[in-house]
Amino acid sequence: MKVLIIEDEKELSKSICQYLAGEQFVTETAHDFHSALEKISLYDYACIILDITLPNGSGLDILKEIKANNKADGVIIISAKNSLDDKITGLKTGADDYLTKPFHLSELSARVAAIIRRKSFDGKNTIVFDELEINLNEKQTLINGITLDLTKKEYELLLYFISNKNKVITKSAIAEHLWGDNMDLAGSYDFIYTHIKNLRKKLLQHGSLDYIKSVYGMGYKFSLPK
Repeated sequence: MKVLIIEDEKELSKSICQYLAGEQFVTETAHDFHSALEKISLYDYACIILDITLPNGSGLDILKEIKANNKADGVIIISAKNSLDDKITGLKTGADDYLTKPFHLSELSARVAAIIRRKSFDGKNTIVFDELEINLNEKQTLINGITLDLTKKEYELLLYFISNKNKVITKSAIAEHLWGDNMDLAGSYDFIYTHIKNLRKKLLQHGSLDYIKSVYGMGYKFSLPK
């Protein structure tokens, strides 16, 4: 799942990115108010980690913009200010959580995962779709009780499909979700076809139905076969 880190302390931002990448999140960064506004206007995120104090503006104004546009992105405010007023203001404005610096990266990661579970999967640790079962904590996929050996990108792709089941997803949306800021490094959209082909092959080999359908001229749809 894709996470945006809005933090002007570049070393802290880098540390958060590296840790979350190790937890199989795709990360993007913004280091100032204006670049953060641009990103939230262009893209959707499973979760946004938002610093209150930013160059040229306030993180609380970014939060207000997110809510004014009815975006469903989860938001965790991080701040060096241990102020009850800031915490209350942030939560009343619509933040899902608040964490005061300094914090342990493991705790931040756990809170990000909890918000994504709550917003995308009704708070469940285990997602069930027909004979598919995904354990979000263990990042494990099973079909009829048998563990599926997926690559990191295949797992992210399957989770993205299930969280958007019955919807047509464009190739560009898939590319942006899987690679984030590094999308341009992937070259053409051929790599999407390769990941989808490999994921479909593994699902079918383990006895699942064919859930992934190509929608001509549009993208892909993950749904129960009719």
